[in-house]
Amino acid sequence: MRKVVELKDLNMSFDKKGKFLQKEKKIHVLRDINLDIYEGEIVAIVGESGCGKTTIGKIITGILRPTKGEVLIDGKNIYKFDIKNFFQAREKVQFIQQDSYAALNPVRTIAKSLSAPIKHHFKGISSEECDEKMCQLLTRVGLNPPEQFLSKYPHMCSGGQRQRILMARAISIEPSLIVADEPVSMIDVSMRLSILNLMSDFNKNDGISFVYITHDLATARYIAQCGRIVVMYLGEIVEEGKIEEVLHDPRHPYTQALIAAVPTPDPKIAKKERKIPIKSMDLGSLENRPEGCVFYDRCPYACDKCKEKIGYELVGTRRVKCCRLNEVPKWNH
Repeated sequence: MRKVVELKDLNMSFDKKGKFLQKEKKIHVLRDINLDIYEGEIVAIVGESGCGKTTIGKIITGILRPTKGEVLIDGKNIYKFDIKNFFQAREKVQFIQQDSYAALNPVRTIAKSLSAPIKHHFKGISSEECDEKMCQLLTRVGLNPPEQFLSKYPHMCSGGQRQRILMARAISIEPSLIVADEPVSMIDVSMRLSILNLMSDFNKNDGISFVYITHDLATARYIAQCGRIVVMYLGEIVEEGKIEEVLHDPRHPYTQALIAAVPTPDPKIAKKERKIPIKSMDLGSLENRPEGCVFYDRCPYACDKCKEKIGYELVGTRRVKCCRLNEVPKWNH
């Protein structure tokens, strides 16, 4: 299967500055990230706020350049391209932001926001052809009649409608991959399923790969039910594999803690005491990253060996960044 995007040994650091700091500090947001995205698949990236999910999304789309490492699109390192080829490669990967209102220019109509990428990508397209394509796009994302929306401004549309417009803009230039950063977190619950189904349709019918970034395990499970899940903690991938395998049999202590924290509607299960298997509720610091396991301070199974640099253990088709897998109890739902 063809790899659409490859991330190799990615590291991302930011400088922390301030007049009260004696010297600049490095905030190590991502460390040693290796991830492949294949043609036609959906990969869900999950983890708590501050774990680096959105930073990965911005690096994949070229918005941020990593401090170290490579980003390969169709097998070619985009940072070895000249400016022209860099932007051509970037067009294959589109980004759908969490805040649909901020992502659309408030003083431009929907028609102007949609037509700009179409005219840039399809050189020489006529105004009539552009108008026809915009109507087709809006129809595909469920905004009917399309002519009614083209003359509107973003504030005249609901949150769900704006998210559909972002989806239409993303597919307008026929990308290979779409990175969706929490696309349903700011819209009504009643509309979330329709947006997720829309993404699923584009994946099945158009073969578009998706990277779905979220902290919600329920939506991750729904959208990537035949795909993979990547669990992140403090800028590192701690567990990765087929989503059903990971959620039914989580092996990393942090993955177990994430699943234990999800409320269940089943009263029989809810009555049982379900302790979250962590020593502390406080998220670790990115400033003073340990050389070893990033989950060391919160892990109930941690030992001195965990302070050393560790690699991934293979569990079937999965990879888990834990040196004490034999000591971690199997998960019981």
